[in-house]
Amino acid sequence: MLIARLIAEASSVETRLDAVSEALGQAGMPVAAAAMLDFCSDVLEISLPGGEAREAAAILSEHFGESDLLVADHAIEIPRLFVSDMDSTMIGQECIDELADFAGIKDKVADITERAMRGELEFESALRERVGLLEGLGERAIDNCLAERIFPVIGARTLVQTLKSKGCRTVLVTGGFHHFADRVADQLGFERVVGNRLAVSQGQLTGKLAGPVSDASTKLATLEEEREKLGEGARVLATGDGANDIPMIEAADYGIAYRAKPKARDAANGRIASEDLTVILKLLGIPESDWVMG
Repeated sequence: MLIARLIAEASSVETRLDAVSEALGQAGMPVAAAAMLDFCSDVLEISLPGGEAREAAAILSEHFGESDLLVADHAIEIPRLFVSDMDSTMIGQECIDELADFAGIKDKVADITERAMRGELEFESALRERVGLLEGLGERAIDNCLAERIFPVIGARTLVQTLKSKGCRTVLVTGGFHHFADRVADQLGFERVVGNRLAVSQGQLTGKLAGPVSDASTKLATLEEEREKLGEGARVLATGDGANDIPMIEAADYGIAYRAKPKARDAANGRIASEDLTVILKLLGIPESDWVMG
């Protein structure tokens, strides 16, 4: 069984549904039922007797455009664990790029970041290269960057707080830095933070990392560790946008790519094209009356 949900305008559903039903049928995934959900008039739910979630997501995106959707191989329920990336997912920026602007090298660093997030560069070496370029930058620049440049994505706090109110554990796991992530997590309400640490000496960045690297394997290990604590059957939601998020997205029951790079989008069974993260609450079946507004 597959259950697909997507945000769709009711006025255009009928025409598009005919076309997508034909395409799904040709792919061996005939539509058993389709209807707008009662709790949310712009959520279309499609039931399929079987099939592969990522393939179904790709077909739905092809016919409904870059819409917000989630496909699962079970009845969709509220997760008990939420693990999320930070940069360009919970916040709208890449912290290292913005910090590099204070050193006058944003374009150079941002190019490396973009290539790494697309999966064109090995993550750890790209990270160390970028951090090395920040050598000598005053630590105070981090506070200025946080105050002037780093802002949560629309709906991020509402998403985290609402999931917490439903008994879901929330974990922020990033290839970025604790200097930023700890404060972002506090602002949004995450219960645990995993990330990299910038080495500092005499008030300046040394161009090195302090401690082990937080990368794709760290994100996956964190998800698996937290899921094991919850026991068998605990549903997991993971969100991210880059290539280093792919392992945890693939491991989650609801792996959602948020405005993501192509490789991450193609690995996910959920896709968010909108800017507002509260669409995830709609896709999970949480009515707006239950949202904890941020």
